Amino acid sequence: MCLLTRKYLVFIVLAVYWVIPAAADPRYPALAESRDPALQLNLEQTVDGFGLASAARENALSVALVDITEPQRPRVAAVNGDHMMYAASLPKIAILLGAFKHIENGEMALDEKTRDQLTRMIRFSSNRAATTMLNRVGKQYLADLLQSPQYLLYDRDNNGGLWVGKEYGKQPAWKRDPLHNLSHGATAFQVARFYYLLETSQLLSAELTREMKAMLGQPGISHKFVKGLNESRPGSNIFRKSGSWRQWHADSAIVERDGRRYIAVALAQSSQGGKWLEQLIVGLDNLIFDHVQVASL
Repeated sequence: MCLLTRKYLVFIVLAVYWVIPAAADPRYPALAESRDPALQLNLEQTVDGFGLASAARENALSVALVDITEPQRPRVAAVNGDHMMYAASLPKIAILLGAFKHIENGEMALDEKTRDQLTRMIRFSSNRAATTMLNRVGKQYLADLLQSPQYLLYDRDNNGGLWVGKEYGKQPAWKRDPLHNLSHGATAFQVARFYYLLETSQLLSAELTREMKAMLGQPGISHKFVKGLNESRPGSNIFRKSGSWRQWHADSAIVERDGRRYIAVALAQSSQGGKWLEQLIVGLDNLIFDHVQVASL
């Protein structure tokens, strides 16, 4: 076989790898196909009940809620779920994925130093650790990974998603997202997808999924979702990443309690956004547990 032919074969193999999506686990449906009309109506009523309907209409609030008590039968509801917003530190979960993808591929060791940096980046939202890990992962590598057919966590056909285009510091942006010019952005729906893929071991191997989820556990900052749940729903296990900068507030979590599990994501643009999220998580929690009460009647 001549060298030119070999080059064409390599090109074809790489093209197929990037163009054809990886086969999804047939046990789990796509979240976009798992909308629940009753949960959707209840979510909209909950947002309205907290006086946030006008914020939602003005795209100042985005929410996604996914009941994953039965992960093979998720129940999905969202308000402005595909609206992309500045998300501050929340997209550090993308850096976490990039690092673990390198680890899974044998390109990075999960040694004590790496584990410490990743844990500080997530639990305590260390900007220094996030910048260090972003550069270790590689900015272009991460951008490609988020847009890859395997994950599509940034989906140009559905208004974007998770994006990290800047170090967490004073440095200028490396590459803002292609659709909205955001340095650190997210949509509530794609963040919810991230957690669903994590929870069903579709992001990584089962072993690395456990490692990654452990870093999301034991939140080191008690505000927003964590504060609302700890005060009103004590005993919840929370696996979470939040973000705050000026008037932008974001939170995201897997919540486990009393045999039920759900994913909650909220993004807000308001000076009161942190308070909104602290209160809203209790309303979202009610929707998951009220469903159980209704179903048992």
